[in-house]
Parts: sequence; structure tokens; C-alpha cells
Amino acid sequence: MTSNPEETIKKVVHRELEGEIVSTSGKKTVKVRVDTKKLHSKYRKLFTTSKKYAAHDEKGIAFIGDTVVIQECRPISKTKRFFVKQVVKKAE
Repeated sequence: MTSNPEETIKKVVHRELEGEIVSTSGKKTVKVRVDTKKLHSKYRKLFTTSKKYAAHDEKGIAFIGDTVVIQECRPISKTKRFFVKQVVKKAE
């Protein structure tokens, strides 16, 4: 039973979310609001829920009102588990 080390390595798929920056709390931290649509189980109506994620912005490229893509990563701090991957749309 020879095991090839390449076969045992699993590729980790990180979540990517798109949202709008609502605040810049620190030098390298931004708060991103991600809106998702859900269906009510009884009334069968769509409604919008939102959740805020703290994301790491190493280069300081994102500002309030920008639409960004954040990607899941290892824990950077107590609340930060995402980093800013790219800015999709700048605020006007």
C-alpha cells in the first residue's frame, strides 16, 4: 500500500461573497454588508436578510460605498475571517 502524497492532499474551497462596505473601522479593516434573499417557508415570499462581515484590507484600496468581493481565509483576528479580494464597483 504505497500512498501518493499528492492524492491525500485535499483542495480547500473558500467562500466568496459580494457586498457593500458600510464602515472602515481600522486602518486595515472594513465592514462589508452582504445581502441574501430567502424564501419564507409558510408565505412563500422572498425577503432580504443582511449580515455584516469584518474583512481584512491590506492595501487600503476599499472605501465606504464600494462594492467588493471578499474571500474566506484563516482567522486573522477575533472577528476577521475574510479578506478583500477585489473592488467590483467604486462608490460615486
